[in-house]
Amino acid sequence: MPNRSTVRPVRGLSKAQYERLAAFRYQLREFLHFSELAALDAGLTPRQHQALLAIKGFPGRESITIGELADQLHIAHHSAVGLVDRSVEQNLIAREPGLKDRRQVYIRLTDYGAKVLEQLTEAHRDEIRRLGPSLRLILNHLLQDRNH
Repeated sequence: MPNRSTVRPVRGLSKAQYERLAAFRYQLREFLHFSELAALDAGLTPRQHQALLAIKGFPGRESITIGELADQLHIAHHSAVGLVDRSVEQNLIAREPGLKDRRQVYIRLTDYGAKVLEQLTEAHRDEIRRLGPSLRLILNHLLQDRNH
């Protein structure tokens, strides 16, 4: 949260600009709410779903370190360890030693974890398609605003 010394004075925004910002925030929250419920319906916590996506979507590799997962999710390392422990217990994630340094631990999706992620991803893509037109319209208006 910015402190008083880092808050820039802003030219007055119009009522319409505030309405567009509020609409954008609402659409983002609607998607996040959908995502949370979809994860719970699949038997995962929302954070577990985020972890599966972070691992699968990590550039260039199929496995990542717990530290990299913590960075991707913006959580503390010890929180990532607990998340991985719970996900290993549910057969979503597997640990494996590093190839170059056996002390280094990597995590990857299990076949079951990949299947769950694939199902969740398809549902999320459908929701993005549903929200896409309104989000696109709101974003276009926000990006065209000259008074920011």
